[in-house]
Amino acid sequence: MAPENSLSRSMNSAIKHYSSMFFLPPYKKALFTIAVICIGIVGVSTFALFGMSLEGLANSLALGLSLFALTLLIDTVMSRIILGVDPIYILRRTVALSLFCWVLWGAFILIGAIFASMFGLLMWVKFCLLGYAAVLTLRAVVFIATSAASISRRLLSALLQPTLCIVAFLVFWATNISSALPLQVLPFIIISPIVGCAAVFLFLSFLDRLGKKIYSMPSMPLFRAFMLNWVVGLNAPLEGFLERMGEDADIEVTLLKFNASKPKAAVIVPNVHPGPFKNIGSSLLPSLLKQRFEKQYGCDTCVPLGILGHELDLASQPQNHKIISHIITSAQFDASDNVATPLVKVTHGPATASCQIFGKTALLSFTLAPKTTEDLPQELGRIVREEAEKYGLDSAIVVNSHNSINNIIDTEEFLEELRVAASNCLKKAAALPTNPFMVGAATVYPKEFTLKDGMGTGGITAIVVQVENQKTAYIVIDGNNMISGLREKILESLNASGFDECEVFTTDTHAVSAVVTGRRGYHPVGEVMDHNLLIGYIKNVARGAEANLEPSKAGCLRFVVPQVRVIGETRLHSLTTLVDKGIQKAKQTVVPIFALEGLFLVLLLTLF
Repeated sequence: MAPENSLSRSMNSAIKHYSSMFFLPPYKKALFTIAVICIGIVGVSTFALFGMSLEGLANSLALGLSLFALTLLIDTVMSRIILGVDPIYILRRTVALSLFCWVLWGAFILIGAIFASMFGLLMWVKFCLLGYAAVLTLRAVVFIATSAASISRRLLSALLQPTLCIVAFLVFWATNISSALPLQVLPFIIISPIVGCAAVFLFLSFLDRLGKKIYSMPSMPLFRAFMLNWVVGLNAPLEGFLERMGEDADIEVTLLKFNASKPKAAVIVPNVHPGPFKNIGSSLLPSLLKQRFEKQYGCDTCVPLGILGHELDLASQPQNHKIISHIITSAQFDASDNVATPLVKVTHGPATASCQIFGKTALLSFTLAPKTTEDLPQELGRIVREEAEKYGLDSAIVVNSHNSINNIIDTEEFLEELRVAASNCLKKAAALPTNPFMVGAATVYPKEFTLKDGMGTGGITAIVVQVENQKTAYIVIDGNNMISGLREKILESLNASGFDECEVFTTDTHAVSAVVTGRRGYHPVGEVMDHNLLIGYIKNVARGAEANLEPSKAGCLRFVVPQVRVIGETRLHSLTTLVDKGIQKAKQTVVPIFALEGLFLVLLLTLF
């Protein structure tokens, strides 16, 4: 199984490739630059070539203005009518593409003007035609590869702008060079789009074969699905592929709820990894589940991470809703346990285990903080549940605190220390007397922190438990891990606020992943956040939970959601590395295919 950091690197590499493809200059700046190229470069070069007279100036300006007007008109028509069904190609993106095309075509026009000053006007015409063919090919690659519109609309989008612009050149040439010239170059104007599109289809077919070889499906539809997600946030196209590539699994869920006069709080731990990224698969599951459960039962809810890794990412939103619906239905049971132990912590080496028992249910969490605490193997959860049975407990909710990350990923080196810490912690907790307890809960949604900062839409939830004189605060932050050292600062602040014991968890939501570029592809909690502001929110929400403490009862249920579609870490890793493999394949094939096309077109130009 590929390690977590390897998967993160491959996803981050894919993000960089996709984001670089869709770097967009501001709309007004792009439009102004096109005007400069069309009116300035094209106009100035023709004015210099055809004599510096008022008539020459008028003709040159007319050509430049007509090219600019045609470009803007065609881009508007494309974005609103021809490609109106494609969410990627809004006007800003069609104008940006036209800018890149005019930079390319303008270079050919300038070089042609230089050669024309030495070898005659026909050389300028030939370079204009070569620029026309190059732009056709570029547009064909872009639209055929990235657009989700029908093939006829993609081809029309590739051909329309260069074709109408070359017509403007033909009118200019017929007026200023020779009335017979348009007929002479007409064969090139007809043949070059055919040759260009053939080269593009050949090029893309090589990339398609790569996907067929790895996944038995063509690469380009998968590429377009990625584009739709990264560029405009559509998840359904990509999730369709994940559904096909995935497999069915039975998903275990553990639910601990607290009731007072009405539902008070809930801790839900589905055996699902909240990934792989952004709004794909189960990335949003912690916040979606929290919102739906709170709406149904009216109590603050948190969804900390269980003991597992990317081997159980859900394939799509329907799978999220299948699990959520099952949990909502299953939660209609009585909470009858009215006693609990205090929270105890045991440290063994770098491993710390925290445990509190409610009736016959142990709530146990792990952390290696300040060392990196990343995904833990499912086997560790099974060991803990078996240990809990030895002490007469009916069930155990096992949580990965996922609350510390630095540059060293070494979690699996400390599995034995984690096991020993858990065993000793369970033994110590099971030996304590039980007493009635009170529970309070609250949630806050910090408006200053966004997905790009590392805060998911689930915000910060606090559940406070008081047993006799001990007051414990459980803090759950909807984020993907936390920078090393921040956990200790939070615990110290909560202790100073009157809480005897506390622990902080993150949900490991991957909704914050793939929304920024960088070493990880996301910001852990606290990496770019103001720590004082964050800790202020945590203290306030903990006090809010403390303020509504009520005598409560606990109830735990373990159940299975059958036949849920998941996609494992190995598949995800190979899927994201397909981007790099595709780039390598493109580099291998792009030069011979398009060099051969260029050679053929140059030879074709020598015929007139």
